[in-house]
Amino acid sequence: AKQVIIQRIREVEREIVREEFTDRVGELMTGSVQRVEGRNVFVEVGRAIGVMGPDDQIHSERYYIGQRLRVMLREVDPEGRAAQLLLTRSHPDFVRRLFELEVPEIHAGTVEIKSVAREAGVRTKVAVASNQDGVDPVGTCVGQRGTRVQAIMAELGEEKIDIVLYDEDPVTYITNALSPAKISKITLDEPTKTASINVADDQLSLAIGRGGQNVRLAGDLTGWQLDIEKSEAQKKAE
Repeated sequence: AKQVIIQRIREVEREIVREEFTDRVGELMTGSVQRVEGRNVFVEVGRAIGVMGPDDQIHSERYYIGQRLRVMLREVDPEGRAAQLLLTRSHPDFVRRLFELEVPEIHAGTVEIKSVAREAGVRTKVAVASNQDGVDPVGTCVGQRGTRVQAIMAELGEEKIDIVLYDEDPVTYITNALSPAKISKITLDEPTKTASINVADDQLSLAIGRGGQNVRLAGDLTGWQLDIEKSEAQKKAE
């Protein structure tokens, strides 16, 4: 009888958690680390306990009991045994929510985040656009003397953030996304959504980035497969 009562209480508690948090998926929350079990971090958020699995953690961070953390509710798992709330700090939308919190113009709809590409703990690219004439979306997100973006980077453990200008024209958008590299020429193949990009020899390593990071993130940001090549002039010279 005792086991039946305990089981029923747990079912009711799970139902309460599900009702309270289902509509809050995608929200930022602040909690404290309750315990660390293996590679899972359990975080107390309000009256409930959520879990950050290995893939939802920023790998450069170390978590300890009592630590205050800002997390995003990624999913409510009705079948989760250890915790129903799946939390994340590594998801691209976590960065999106931080910008919405730090930049009032995004919350107001004056500036819009079009896309986010992220390698958590290392580098993120954010594409922004303005919905109002005369508003510089990149400058708005960076803030005066970089205060806004620096506050977000501090929350992410100094993860590097590139804010690029979105453009309806794929060539311009890809050029912006590959910043700070200077692009010589871009040839698009619409059916395969592949872009062949020519860069000068001294821009090649900058365009590709360390371990291919810059071109990989730019591809994720724009939705195009990017192939970096040397410029035609460089090929002829060689």
